Amino acid sequence: MKWAITPILFSLAACTVGPNYEQPQLATPAAFQDLPQAGAAPLSQPAGGDADLTQWWQQFHDAELERLVTRALAANLDLMSTASLIRQAREQEIVQGAAGLPSVNATGSAVRLHSNTNPLATLGGGGGPAGAASSSGGSDLRLYSAGFDASWEIDVFGGVRRGVEAARDKSDAAVWQLRDGEVSLSAEVANDYLMLRAAEARIALLQSALQRQRETLAIVQARATVGFVTELDVDQQTAQVEATAAQLPPLAAQRLALVHALGVLLGEQPETMEAELQATGAIPAVPATLPVGLPSDLLRRRPDVRQAERNLAAATAQVGVAVAQLYPKFNLLGLASFASNSLNGFFSSDNFSAAGLGLIRWPIFTAGKSRANVRISEEQQNQAYLGYRQSVLKALQDAEDSLTRYTNEQQRLVSLQNSIAAATSSYAIATDQYRSGLVTYLNVLTAETALLNAQDEAAQSRAALSADLVSLYKALGGGWSA
Repeated sequence: MKWAITPILFSLAACTVGPNYEQPQLATPAAFQDLPQAGAAPLSQPAGGDADLTQWWQQFHDAELERLVTRALAANLDLMSTASLIRQAREQEIVQGAAGLPSVNATGSAVRLHSNTNPLATLGGGGGPAGAASSSGGSDLRLYSAGFDASWEIDVFGGVRRGVEAARDKSDAAVWQLRDGEVSLSAEVANDYLMLRAAEARIALLQSALQRQRETLAIVQARATVGFVTELDVDQQTAQVEATAAQLPPLAAQRLALVHALGVLLGEQPETMEAELQATGAIPAVPATLPVGLPSDLLRRRPDVRQAERNLAAATAQVGVAVAQLYPKFNLLGLASFASNSLNGFFSSDNFSAAGLGLIRWPIFTAGKSRANVRISEEQQNQAYLGYRQSVLKALQDAEDSLTRYTNEQQRLVSLQNSIAAATSSYAIATDQYRSGLVTYLNVLTAETALLNAQDEAAQSRAALSADLVSLYKALGGGWSA
């Protein structure tokens, strides 16, 4: 009869309680709402089909940017910490899997007991030779043992298998967390670098304007000396020079802060990158094509969405772990050992003993705790499902918002470039009319201020356009590799 129980247990072991995971099928729009039509966008045209966004930063064709991103992906401390979480999760898989396998321990002991009296003589009533041994110096008792014990909880209802499944899903989630970190890191490095180049472009623009204004101030001062103009013109130009000069220190501080931020992102001291980034470079131009794909692509390209889906799978498996606690547990215990009071012939068959035990444990009354744990796991599964849905909606929102900002910033930049052309012409006309005495110097100052503002806004718009493109690549889930 006992041999018939074993195949029954193994046949039951094929049973796995709890829900089987199926990835939810979430509806997505057929196309992005704010995707510009071909020919409508003045700088970047939408590209049909899917595109490889693994190294999207190469679209800027900036060698320094490519070096910075590559170094950051290899040396960033946050990514290293996330990689450590993956290794930890892999080890947890082993821990969970070990629960379904037999556990074997080796045991050994050596005991020596000394008594000043002979305990055997005492048990015999104190008479005869035993009592004589008691009065002649006591006795020694030695016992040696060595053996093995084994235990195995048979995973009849699949609680251990569900635990392994959950651990594996959590490992996968940790991998996607790392990939999401790569997406965020590459975007942050690119954004800081582009903002750095934008700050340098604005500094160069202001320095050029300041030099021009100082030259104009010298001319106005000379004309005031000979009485051609009044001191009002001198004061107005002086105020213009000082106002322009006052804009430089904040930009210099912003530039240094970006240099420091890039150093930390690369795992370096904040000031380490100053020498490398000392040379001023232009703001990289945006690419001519705009690969966005379909909204449904976000479900596979966005690492945060994939991570949320893996968390849902792990939560589903945890429901099975909780359900398995409602069913009986079957344990097999075994013991084999040698025991003797002498080491001579210790491993003799006469000293061998063995024992086996089968144990069943079924929780009959737990005051509702077991079923409450099941309901807790089901609520955690529901929370993970809602989190997955939210991550998909957030991904769609990020992509739509980034497309909207990028498309509208392109239009704004075109208008600002037209404004620069008009302001340049206006400044030239006002300067000529002032020299001819047809207008006051206030007209020149107004035209000069308008030109400088238009040039500065255009520089900021080019920076914003690049930042919007970085945000778009990030929203599309670009920047990670398998």
